[in-house]
Amino acid sequence: MIPTLSGPSYTDPAVFEEEQAKIFESLWFCAVRSGDLRAPGAFRTVQVGRENVIVVRGRDGALRAFLNVCRHRGARLCPEESGEVKRTIRCAYHAWSYDLDGRLAAAPNLAKMPDIDRTEYGLIPVRLREWLGYAWVCLADEPPSFEETVIHAATERLGDPAAIEHYQVDRLALGRRVVYDVQANWKLIVENFMECYHCATIHPELTAVLPEFAGGFAAQYYVGHGAEFAAKAEGFTVDGGPGFGKLPDVPAEQDRRYYAITVKPQVFVNLVPDHVILHRMFPLAADRTVVECDWLYHPDVVAAGADLSRSVELFHRVNLQDFDACERTQPGMSSRAYRRGGVLVPSEHHISIFHQWVNQRLRG
Repeated sequence: MIPTLSGPSYTDPAVFEEEQAKIFESLWFCAVRSGDLRAPGAFRTVQVGRENVIVVRGRDGALRAFLNVCRHRGARLCPEESGEVKRTIRCAYHAWSYDLDGRLAAAPNLAKMPDIDRTEYGLIPVRLREWLGYAWVCLADEPPSFEETVIHAATERLGDPAAIEHYQVDRLALGRRVVYDVQANWKLIVENFMECYHCATIHPELTAVLPEFAGGFAAQYYVGHGAEFAAKAEGFTVDGGPGFGKLPDVPAEQDRRYYAITVKPQVFVNLVPDHVILHRMFPLAADRTVVECDWLYHPDVVAAGADLSRSVELFHRVNLQDFDACERTQPGMSSRAYRRGGVLVPSEHHISIFHQWVNQRLRG
């Protein structure tokens, strides 16, 4: 048997603080769906580690990210989670205003302060890359390679970088978004997603469509493997009924199969022939994680107003079942019974690799 992390790893605020600094503030973090910010001035604020970040669409059409802090006296510029500004981002405290590219645009009596350099006292920029139709940000002074730490996750899981490209995720349309407020540590959610030892116990709808999951081996246990649909399942739906037409570039060998990818530290990608489900985690405390789940479809399906309910309901139930299990596990992390942790069974051995990764990040 392989040991797990210790109980305090999931409950200690000091451990969580260290994870914020050495994981979420040091690696690429999937922040915003690019398509949510279409018009110039559209913005969203997100919590990345201990920092709040603004992602905004510029007048030139580009997305940019900045720390959500006024350079004058440190007030939070945008207290709202999302919105749209007309020309500038304006601080409500002393009316310092910033262009959408971050440059200081105006301030009361600014003409009388020639020593204020508008660029030097502009907003603090945050590195940003786009992939799969999402904006990923990194707070590190020297960000790690995006290709090696983010895109490589798809290659590592699927065995071929082209395998995820077939789904053209960046061209899909948002069909549904559900936000879950989970009273559990972020690592419990990652661990749960990576294994299927629990699937036969709590996921009857999922194992009816993907019967091999009832055996306890998750899709991520095998490089390149996609779980095959049940013979009677017509689509990836709550009742196994038909879904929508296969996405145009998904090849025959990936049809009628489910693939799952974990992009550390906070993204899950689920691939099925007619849609993609993408989870983004926002860890807010040692025992609280907000998860945003997007269901993405071919634009024609969404534009036609197709009924997505049976398609969405399958993984929505899976999410509720998983998050309930994580919330039931969280209190046990504080028990003396779990002070030194638990054990992993053979089909969970890849969770040990995740634990090693966490420990390596914390050691620095």
